[in-house]
This record gives sequence, structure tokens and C-alpha cells, in this order.
Amino acid sequence: MPYEKVKQAGKISIGTKQATKAIELGIAAEVFVASDADPRITGRVANLCKKMGITVTYVDSMKQLGKSCGIDVGAAIVAIVKD
Repeated sequence: MPYEKVKQAGKISIGTKQATKAIELGIAAEVFVASDADPRITGRVANLCKKMGITVTYVDSMKQLGKSCGIDVGAAIVAIVKD
């Protein structure tokens, strides 16, 4: 279950800006994208991941993704950061 993976991750970057920064710096191990998020935003991040060779996992909901990060709001994108 992808949500469990996010919960158990040591370090994560939550949100489009933070996740994009982690991807560009080459420290993102895997990126989770909420399917119900704005495709104009998630599409750019997904393309960047493809270019950088980073695995993208799509999950059902922003609300659930945010919850698995321990925040009370939805999260469109979350990156698991390498140790």
C-alpha cells in the first residue's frame, strides 16, 4: 500500500514546491502523486520525474496522501527523500 510507504518513510517532502526541489536536487527516491490533484501541476512533476529516472506512484486522493504524511490538509505531491 503506497500510503503505508509514505507513513514509514524517514524523510519526506510534502507539496509541489518542496517535492520539485527534492527531485531537482536528485535526493528524491520515489514520488507519490494524488490522482485527484490538478493535472497541470502533477503533469509537470511527473515529467520531471521521468526525465530524472524517479519512480512515480499514483494514489487515489489528496486527502488520504496528506493524512499519511501526518497533516490535516490534502497533499497533491509527496516525495520520499533518500537518507
